[in-house]
Amino acid sequence: MKPDFLKYQAQTTAHPLAMEISHANGSFIYDTKNKPYLDFVAGVSACPLGHNHPKVVNAIKEQLDKYMHVMVYGEYIQKPAVELTKLLASKLPITLEKTYLTNSGTEAIEGALKLAKRATGRSEIIAAQNAYHGNTMGSMSVMGYEERKQAFRPLIPEVRFITFNDEEDLNRITEKTAGVILETIQGGAGFLEPKNDYLEKVRKKCNDVGALLILDEIQPGIGRTGKLFGFQHYNCTPDILVTGKGLGGGMPIGAFTASGKLMDLLMENPKLGHITTFGGHPVIAASALATLKEITESNLMVEVLEKEKLFKSLLVHPLIKEIRGKGLMLAFITPSAEITNKLILKCQDAGLILFWLLFEPKAVRITPPLTISNDEIKYGCKIIIDILDEILRQNK
Repeated sequence: MKPDFLKYQAQTTAHPLAMEISHANGSFIYDTKNKPYLDFVAGVSACPLGHNHPKVVNAIKEQLDKYMHVMVYGEYIQKPAVELTKLLASKLPITLEKTYLTNSGTEAIEGALKLAKRATGRSEIIAAQNAYHGNTMGSMSVMGYEERKQAFRPLIPEVRFITFNDEEDLNRITEKTAGVILETIQGGAGFLEPKNDYLEKVRKKCNDVGALLILDEIQPGIGRTGKLFGFQHYNCTPDILVTGKGLGGGMPIGAFTASGKLMDLLMENPKLGHITTFGGHPVIAASALATLKEITESNLMVEVLEKEKLFKSLLVHPLIKEIRGKGLMLAFITPSAEITNKLILKCQDAGLILFWLLFEPKAVRITPPLTISNDEIKYGCKIIIDILDEILRQNK
């Protein structure tokens, strides 16, 4: 299978991990030799309930028996999409009441950027250095990492960058600014949290100049930080909320949410201001609805904060310099990219899945399913510590 994988399926790097998957269940993925791998990554935060969660699988199967795609987004009333957006609204501040469902997080970012420009009549977008919001042309334009986008220029004009957590830079947000887009917790940069009421200050600045605040919750959202959305930790409500990844429960989805007044602007001048064929797909919406119900109706979010404490108590080692993030959106920093690479690859050999972050080469991602057990956490952390001990001995 590997030769065909490399020959026929386009790759993102020259050295993919190339594990051949047989099946997955709960916190484990199995290869074709039936070797189990404890999953500390959860599809890069996309599987909050783990693999093959019965409520999600049953919701998908039930919807498959009724109908799949029947019409482009927004024309027919399809119960799973309506119930999903209604449930989202019930869990959000009143100003975030209407949701547009998309196929992916990056598509939702595109819609949010368009909405900010449509609502304000302005064209300038402010984004953050080392930000990652997706990889389509608009999303890439607000990526704050030139090395990753220089080969694809020209991109969207009038995008300016500020430094996350730098209050002085907020003066760059002016009456020319249509929208400010930030990750609530910076992901690719190394799981950096806002400090000193930073998001509140951004919110106030946007209010002062009439700019819209877009918060990207594609990764921190859907319970991963111990609250349904990360912004709920920081006393800052965005004008436009973007989500994806975990919302689908392992299925591809994105969404952007705003007030009804804002969202209705996409219906006119021009009409069809944002359109998609498969957004709101009934099977995916059914998966998302089951996922959202399970996360909001169970004790998972409370348990997430306890599991964060457990991880931090176990991951103590001379080669772990710090642990960043909140809840089960964690990353620990090693002294070098070389150590991080060795650790991730050796852990895979030992049956533990870890992964990298985009822009911080010393970071090790830990974003397991929210459903992971304490015993599984202890088992995986022991593998990490044992391999770090081995690396430390080799380096002496």
